[in-house]
Amino acid sequence: MNVAGIYRFYVEGFKSMTTGRILWLIILLKLFVMFFVIKLFFFPSFLKDKTNEEKQEYVGNELIQRASDTLE
Repeated sequence: MNVAGIYRFYVEGFKSMTTGRILWLIILLKLFVMFFVIKLFFFPSFLKDKTNEEKQEYVGNELIQRASDTLE
């Protein structure tokens, strides 16, 4: 079976769905909320306003600190 045949198989399957479309819509909506909305509120960008040198120093210090914490 070639790639075009596989593609047609899935397209026909999705076209004939009734309840599945609603479920896929719910799944896509939940993924959008998880990856875009929650990221905006709970994972702010600490390095956004820093220069390249400040970013390098921050990341280096974090790596050293976390490595030393695991040794203890």
